[in-house]
Amino acid sequence: MRVSAKTDYAVRAVAELAASGDERPLKAERIADGQAIPIKFLETILLELKHAGIVRSQRGQDGGYTLARPAAEISIADVIRAVDGPLANVRGDRPENVSYQGPAIRLTDVWIAVRAALRDVLETTTLADLVSGELPTAVTELTGRPDAWVSLGRIRGSREP
Repeated sequence: MRVSAKTDYAVRAVAELAASGDERPLKAERIADGQAIPIKFLETILLELKHAGIVRSQRGQDGGYTLARPAAEISIADVIRAVDGPLANVRGDRPENVSYQGPAIRLTDVWIAVRAALRDVLETTTLADLVSGELPTAVTELTGRPDAWVSLGRIRGSREP
């Protein structure tokens, strides 16, 4: 999975909002400064998150952005889908809509499994989990594996970072 800059910035921005709690709205500039996100890029992302119902905005001197729902009800998957679309796609289509022939016939199953694995992590990890540092057991078990921290590309000669 490639995490785009847009997704990375979006998750960091909503984490900043979640960490602020139910205080008054945060200005985009404060979010940008707090997470070292270019302000123009952040403004575009916040608009997309607003349209997706993840954040809401308030105008005026005391205005800014807040989460539209409690942090415990917003998963990282929700944020990714809001700014980058489906978690897994194959050439721009959903995995279940692609088919293959011959020796690649089971590749659809592999893409479906990849999507399911992503869901297991990204749909179960909420902004509240992220901000509290109390990640779901499935996530901590995966990050507890020694091989999770090793880039296989360095071992096998592939291009994986």
